[in-house]
Order: sequence, then structure tokens, then C-alpha cells
Amino acid sequence: MDPLTLGAFVAASTIIVLFSGVSVALGLLIVSTGFLMIFDGMRSLELLPEILFGKLDNFALLSIPMFIIMGSSIASTRAGADLYEALERWLTRVPGGLVISNLGACALFAAMSGSSPATCAAIGKMGIPEMRKRGYPDGVAAGSIAAGGTLGILIPPSVTMIVYGIATETSIGRLFLAGVIPGLLLVTLFMAWSLYSTWKSGNRALLTSGNYTWKEKFEILPRVIPFLLIILGVLYAMYGGVATPSETAAVGALLCLLIAMIIYKLWNPKDLWVVLRDSTKESVMILFIIAAAGVFSYMLSSLYITQSIANWIGTLDVNPWVLMGFVNVFLLIAGFFLPPVAVILMAAPILLPIITTAGFDPIWFAVILTINMEIGLISPPVGLNLYVINGIAPDISLKTILMGSLPFVACMVLAIFLLCVFPGLATWLPDAVMGPAR
Repeated sequence: MDPLTLGAFVAASTIIVLFSGVSVALGLLIVSTGFLMIFDGMRSLELLPEILFGKLDNFALLSIPMFIIMGSSIASTRAGADLYEALERWLTRVPGGLVISNLGACALFAAMSGSSPATCAAIGKMGIPEMRKRGYPDGVAAGSIAAGGTLGILIPPSVTMIVYGIATETSIGRLFLAGVIPGLLLVTLFMAWSLYSTWKSGNRALLTSGNYTWKEKFEILPRVIPFLLIILGVLYAMYGGVATPSETAAVGALLCLLIAMIIYKLWNPKDLWVVLRDSTKESVMILFIIAAAGVFSYMLSSLYITQSIANWIGTLDVNPWVLMGFVNVFLLIAGFFLPPVAVILMAAPILLPIITTAGFDPIWFAVILTINMEIGLISPPVGLNLYVINGIAPDISLKTILMGSLPFVACMVLAIFLLCVFPGLATWLPDAVMGPAR
């Protein structure tokens, strides 16, 4: 059978299996094993255990559970609420300071936790009731938090970027740096839209906040600054040549646990067990997907599907930007149904040869891919962040949350367009800090 035709069968089979309700990792293993047995015979299965476990034999993978523990320890405390309160008190004189505080808190908490659902939950529990109490439209209150939570997979340290780096053998340090300016760009666009929609509502009182004394402003800082110093320390250690991402993640996880215990009195063994238990579950899920995706990639390569697709794309007389447009549509649709880690691990083996053949930078493409995955987090039918917000504020209908999130989807699409016009937004900082990529 022609490899391209076979690739179409693989794609259709994968969609059917994943929609059957099985887990992503198990679904990838079922499809991979089935096609290898049919076209390569039973002997091909002898290599599967070696590939499955060999994919996990990577020192860089240690950073994933460490960063997850780091985020879980932060999410288990009042750090999100304190961060929100600190920004609200210090931005009280800024027009629209409350909505800016929410988005700023989302950005900072995302940098600390690296988790979109955790960011939504931590900031939304305080931010949404406060904004509604002061008269902000429900759509603005819910939509801004749902969109702000997506920053967790873009602003470093990001587990999604780590997975992309491992899947494509790309520098994780460069990927982290590549997400900084686009992350700040998205925060700026989100704030601009939130202020505009608040102003458009006609209630000018919403653009002003309450007054706080200097004592109230300073008394909350000791509970927030240690976490921020840890993030800065982790980034400095990575880019200052002090340690590898895995080593800095381990130290960061230990320090976050200690601060959670010291500042937030997280002494109860049951609470610590919950942090470690949930971190282990999430880590195993991600690592199982990585291992299964390794088998899936082997199947695609063994049956010459990946090579044939890359060669076929290379023979097409198509403008590279038209090709990139189709890739974005594919990623957008995939993000509607699958979690970011699964999309990256499934699509990277196929898309990387295509985008490099078309002359695109894989570091720049990582940011484009991640923003597409962010859109999927606030878009149905999966739209994880939408359901997190609905769980926080059940009296706000899912439709209202979705409609409030749609303008932020437009902001993300605008960010993708700006990155296409000005790719240096993603590539300048990595080159400036770490030197030009070879």
C-alpha cells in the first residue's frame, strides 16, 4: 500500500480509537501495535518494549515531575489568592486595576505553577467573585480568568515546552526563553481587551478600585516574594550555566515545598501526601503518553509514513505561509479535542520535517503550536479551562463563560499573526541570551 494512503488510514484509525474513550497513551499503543502487526508481522512487536522504555531513558524527563511538584505545592496553598491580593492592592490607583490584577496574577501564577487548570482555580476563586461583586460583566470576569489560565503552558517554566523539546530534540532553555515575549504580548492583549470591554459596558466606576494603606500594601509581600524569587532563581540557574533544567527543577520543587510548609503551615502529612500523590498521577500520565508516542513515532517511521509525507510536502509548489496556514488549522482542530501534550507528541514527528523543509524555525514554531493549544483550552468540546471556571462559579452558565472567552481567542489569533509577521518576537531573546542557534 502507498505510504500516503496508509498514513490516511492511520490518521482515521487514531481518531476513531481516541474517540472511543480510551486514554490517549493506550489509544496510541493500540493503533501502533495494530498497524505494525498487519504490515510488519509479529516480529516487529519484539522491539516495542525496548522502544517504550527507551523513550523514557532521558535525563531531561526528570524535569517534568519536578516542575509538576513545584506547581502542585504552590497550588495547594493560598499563594494564588495572596498574589491576587498583592497585585490588587498595589494597582489600586491604576484605571481598571482589578481586571489588570486578575490577568497579572494569572501570568505570575502561571509562571510559578506551569499549569493552566491550577491557575484558573487559584486566581478564579478570589478574582471572579470580587469582579462580580464590583459590577463587572460575568463574561469579562469569567473569560479573563479562563484566558489568563492558558498562559500556564506558554510562560516558563512550561511542561508543554519541555515535552516539545524532548519530542523534537530542541533546547529546552531556548524554548523557555522563546515563550517569554509572546507570553507578555498575550498578557498585554488580554488586558487591553478587558479594559476596553469594561469601558464599553458604560460603568465608569469599574475602572477605579478601592484605596489601601501603605501598611496593607507591604504586609502581604512577605507571603508572595519568596515564590517569585524561586522562579527567578530557577531561570537564572538555567541560563547562567549553573545547572541543567532537571537539576534546577528539583531544587525549585524542594524550595517550593519548604516555603509552603514554612509560610503556609503545610505541615499536615495528609496535605503533603495529596501534593505528592497528585503530582505523581499527573507525571505518570504525561510520561506514559511520551512512551506511547515514541512507539507511535516508530510505527510511522517504520512504515515510511513520516518520510513520505515530508517528501510529498517538499514536492508541492505551495507558498510556505499557505502551508503554515493549513498547519495552524490542523493544530487548532486537534487542540479542540486533545490535551496539549498529546497533540505535541503525536504531531511533532510529522510536522517538524514539514516546517523545517519549508524554512521555518522550530523554536518559533513551538510558540505558534503552544498558542494554538491555548486556544483549545478555552474552546469546546473539551475546553478544560471553561469547565474549571464553571466549577468555581456554577451560577455562571457555560455559554456565558464561552462567549466571554471568545474575544480572548481572537487575541490569541492576533498574537499568532504578529508572530508570523515579526518572528523575532519568539527568536530574539533566545539568540540574545544563548547565542544564535546552530
